[in-house]
Amino acid sequence: MALSRRSFSALAGSAALGLTLGGSGGPGAPSAYAARSVPTGPAPAPPSADGRRHTIGYDHHSLVVDGRRLVVWSGEMHPFRLPSPSLWRDVLQKMRAHGYNAVSIYVSWNYHSPAPGHYDFTGVRDLDLFLRMAAETGLYVILRPGPYINAEIDGGGFPGWLTATPGTARTADPTYLKYADEWLTAVNRIARRHLFTEGTGTILLYQIENEYDAHVSEPSGRDYMSHLYKKVRRDGIDVPLFHNDKGRNGYWIPGTFDTGGEKGNWLYGFDGYPSPAQLPPDWGHFGPGGLKGGATASPRTPGFVPEFGGGWFDPWGGAWFQGKGYAESRRTRDAAYERRFYLTNLANGITLHNVYMTFGGTSWGWLPAPVVYTSYDYGAAIDEARNVTEKIAPMHELGHLLQRVPDFAKLDRAEDVRADGLKVYHLTNPDTEAHVYVVRNDGTKEVTSRLPTAAGDLPVTVPAQDAKLLTTGLSLGKRKLRHCTAQPMLVINAGRQDIALFAGRYGEMAHLVLECPVEPVVQRLDPEAAWVYDRNALYVNVPLGQGGLTRVLVERGESETPLLLLFADDATAVRLWPYDTPSGTVFVYGPALLRHVTLNGSTVELTGDTIEETGLEVWGPRGIEKVTWNGRPVPTRLTTSKSLYAETLVPGVPEVRLPELGGWRMRAENPEAWPNYDDSAWRTADRTSSYSTTPVPKGQPVLFADDYGFHYGDVWYRGTFTDSTGIEEVSLGYSTGTQGLLMAWLDGEPLGTHRMPVPDNSTVRKGSWGATATFPVREELRGPGRHVLSVLVRRMQHDQDGKALDTHKAARGLTEVSFKGASPKVGWRLQGAAAADPVRGPQNNGGLYGEREGWHLPGLADRDWKTVAFPRAERRQGVTWYRTEFKLGVPVGIDASVGLVLEDDPYRSYRAQIFLNGWNMGQYINDVGPQHTFVLPNGILRTRGTNTLALAVLSELTTLSGPGRVRLALLGSAAGGVPVTPVASPGA
Repeated sequence: MALSRRSFSALAGSAALGLTLGGSGGPGAPSAYAARSVPTGPAPAPPSADGRRHTIGYDHHSLVVDGRRLVVWSGEMHPFRLPSPSLWRDVLQKMRAHGYNAVSIYVSWNYHSPAPGHYDFTGVRDLDLFLRMAAETGLYVILRPGPYINAEIDGGGFPGWLTATPGTARTADPTYLKYADEWLTAVNRIARRHLFTEGTGTILLYQIENEYDAHVSEPSGRDYMSHLYKKVRRDGIDVPLFHNDKGRNGYWIPGTFDTGGEKGNWLYGFDGYPSPAQLPPDWGHFGPGGLKGGATASPRTPGFVPEFGGGWFDPWGGAWFQGKGYAESRRTRDAAYERRFYLTNLANGITLHNVYMTFGGTSWGWLPAPVVYTSYDYGAAIDEARNVTEKIAPMHELGHLLQRVPDFAKLDRAEDVRADGLKVYHLTNPDTEAHVYVVRNDGTKEVTSRLPTAAGDLPVTVPAQDAKLLTTGLSLGKRKLRHCTAQPMLVINAGRQDIALFAGRYGEMAHLVLECPVEPVVQRLDPEAAWVYDRNALYVNVPLGQGGLTRVLVERGESETPLLLLFADDATAVRLWPYDTPSGTVFVYGPALLRHVTLNGSTVELTGDTIEETGLEVWGPRGIEKVTWNGRPVPTRLTTSKSLYAETLVPGVPEVRLPELGGWRMRAENPEAWPNYDDSAWRTADRTSSYSTTPVPKGQPVLFADDYGFHYGDVWYRGTFTDSTGIEEVSLGYSTGTQGLLMAWLDGEPLGTHRMPVPDNSTVRKGSWGATATFPVREELRGPGRHVLSVLVRRMQHDQDGKALDTHKAARGLTEVSFKGASPKVGWRLQGAAAADPVRGPQNNGGLYGEREGWHLPGLADRDWKTVAFPRAERRQGVTWYRTEFKLGVPVGIDASVGLVLEDDPYRSYRAQIFLNGWNMGQYINDVGPQHTFVLPNGILRTRGTNTLALAVLSELTTLSGPGRVRLALLGSAAGGVPVTPVASPGA
C-alpha cells in the first residue's frame, strides 16, 4: 500500500514534493562536429571471436562499432606481471563483471626476447592464450606492444641485449629499426589472428610507441613514427592505431606524420595522472581548448585517455607514501578520488577511458625498473593478491552505466549551471534530450545546495572531496525519469520488464521523480521505500543501503511494461551483476562475484565467488524456473518482482589454514671470493669500447656487464694481479639501478660493502646511480705474489628511456678501478647469470653461485646443508642460502591467495631474493622497504601439494643479519575461483 501524502512528507520531508516546481536549464548548443548521422542507440553487443567481420569507426563523440556508439571503459593489466596464465582468466572475469568492457595490455619486448632474433611466446609468455581468454571473457583488447613501453619495467621494455648494440633507440636509426621491426613482426604475427575487424578476436585498438615526446619536431622522430605506422599496417593490423601523448602537448595528432596516405584511422590520446591534492583538470569540453587542452588538440576524434591514474607506483624506501606502501596509495587515490576525477573526464567528453592500473600485479624476478620495487600493486582497484577493494565501487557503477545507458556515448556541453558551494558541469544528449549534471565538491566539508536542472531545482548533497552524477529526462525503458538525486547505474530489460538501478553513498536519501501521465500501480517491495503519486508524477524516497537492496515495482499506467526501480548503496551495488546471454540479459544480486551465466532450458547456471554466506536473487528471461550456483541446485521461490529468490543462503568460504614455516637448511656461498677459485671459464674483460652511454675510462678495459652478455641480476668480477705491496686503498667505480650494492674481497678477506642511497622525493625517478666505493687495504693484505680482488655487484635494473636518450644503455656493474699507493696491472674476468632459464625466462636468474648451481630449484639434494631456525643473527659479508619445504592443502573450489611475509629489526642491513619452486618472486631489502609481503601466485604456488622456498640472503658486514620472522599469510580467499593449472617448475 502506498503511503499517504502526509505520511510520505513526514518520512521524507516536503522538499521532495517541490521538486517539480520552478525550472531552469535546457538543451545546450550541440558541438560543431556533432555526428547526427550516428544516433544514440543501444551499445554494440559484448565482443567475441564470432567469425563475423566488424567495422570500427569514430567521430568526435565516440567510437562507432558496426554503426553503434561505443564508450570504452578499459582497465590496464599486464600478463607479464602475473606469471600464472590460469589467473589471467580470474582477473579478466573480475574486470568484466565489474563493468569494464575492455582490457589494455603492454607486451614487453624484454620479456619475450632473451637474445636477438629469439622470441618466446610460450608458457607464461603465451600472448595468443591471453588474447583468446579476453575474447572468451567478452572484453575488447587495447594492444600496446611498443617497441618502447616504459611501464616501470627494466629498460622500459627494451631487451637487455639491446643495450650492447649500435644505433640510437626510438629514432629512425636503421640499426634500431631492424631490431624493432623484428619485434613487431613477432607480435603482429599473433595479433593479426585476434583482430575484432576480422571476427577472429577482440583487438579493438593498437598503440605504437609510448609517451613519445622526444624528437617531435625533428625528421628522425617523424620518420620513426611513420615507419612504425606503416610497419604495423604491412603486418596486417587494420584496427585504428593511436599513440598516448605524455601529457597534454598535442603531439602526434592526426596529420603530424606520414601515414602512407591512409586517413581516418589514427586516434589522438593523452595520459594523465593528476594528484589528489589538485583540482580535477578539465581536459576537454570545459578546458581552455587548443593543442594543450587535451581532447581539444584533435577535435574530430573522440576524447581518449589511454592512461588515467587508477593509483600510482611506489619507489624503494616509499618516499612518496611515507613508507606506508601501496595501502597509502590506495587511501589517497580512493573511491571518492575516482568519482571526482573520472566524472570530470566524462563531463569533458572523454569516451575512451583506460584505468592504469586496474590490476597492477608483481614485477617478479628482475623485471622491475629502478624506480619501483617488486610489488606493482599500484593502489589499484584490484590489489596484487587479486582481491577486489573498495575502490571498485565507482568503477563498477560507471562502467555498467556507460555500457547500459546509451545517452552517455553522445554528450555535448550545455549552458552553464551554478549551485552554491559546488562545481557543476552540464551536458545534454542532442538525440534524446537527456541532461547530465556532474556535481563536484572540492572543499573539505559536505555541501548541500540546490541544483537548477532542466526539470526544476533539485536538492543535492555532496560529501567533501567527492562528486555525483545526476540526470534528468533519461529514458528508463518505456518510462521517463524526471530526475533523481542518486546516480543511475544501469537500465536493462529482463523477463519482459525494465529494471533501473540507482546507487549512491550509504545513508543518503535518494529522491526520484518518474513521469507518469497516468497513475500507475506501485508496490513497495521493501519497507525502506516511500512513494506517492501526485500531479502526473511518481515520487519515490529511499535511504540508500539501510536494507541492502530496495525494490519498488511500477506497473500499468501509460505503459504495459513493468518498471522495477532498484536502489543501492555502493557496497550493495557491487553485488549486482548484469550478464548478457543469447536469450537475453540475466541480472543477479548477492554474490561477491558473478563469473559466468549459462541458460540451460529453464535452468540458470551461475558460476562465481562468495566470501561470506549470502542471499541470491536472479532476474532473467521468461521461462526460467531453476537456479544452480557453481554446479549445485539452489532452491528458489518466485517473487513479486519476477525474480527467483534463494530460500537458503549460499555458503561463504570456509577457514583456510596455513602451516608455519620451519625445517630450514642453510649453506653459505660466494666461493668466488676465494683466491684459489677457478675462474678460467669466465669471460675475459678485454673490450676497449662500448655502445653504452657511460664513458669508458681511459686506459682501462670495458667492465660493463651488458657488454659481456650479462643483462640481469648479480655479476661477479675477479681481478688478478701481482704484488699488493704499497697499496693503501682500492677504489671501485660502479653503476647500478636504484639500491644497487657492491661487495669486495681481497684474497678472500672482506674489504667492505658499499650501497647506493635510498631515494628521497627528489631522486625517486633517478634510474641510474653511479658511485665510487673506496676501501682501505689492511697491512696484512699487502705483499708480493699473486692476489685476487673479488667484487660482487648487485646491479639492479636498467634505466628506462623515457626521454629517448638511450639511458637504458647506462652501464651496469663495475666501471673503473684505481689504487692508492701502487698501480698494479690487473687482469679482469667476470661472470653473470648462466643461460636463460628455458621456462622461467631471462629475468628469473642472476649470477649468484647458488643460482648458477641450481640452489633455487626444487628437487635439489640439500640434506647435507646445516639445519637452522629463524630468526637468525649473523655478522658476515656475502651470500647465504636458506631452503625449506612446506605443504598446503587448500580445498578444491577455494581460491586462496597466499603471501610470504618477512619482518626483522629495521636497522639490520641485508636483502633477500625469494624463490618459490624455482621462480624468483622478488627482492626484499630489510632496512629500506617498504615491502614486507610478497604475493605467491597460485599455479606457481601449489595450493594442494609441496612447495620449495629458497632465500638468497646478501649480508653486509656493518650489522647483524637475518632473516628474522618469515611466515605465510592468507591475503584473501573465496569459494569459487577459476581452475588453476600448475605452472611448469622444472627441478635441478
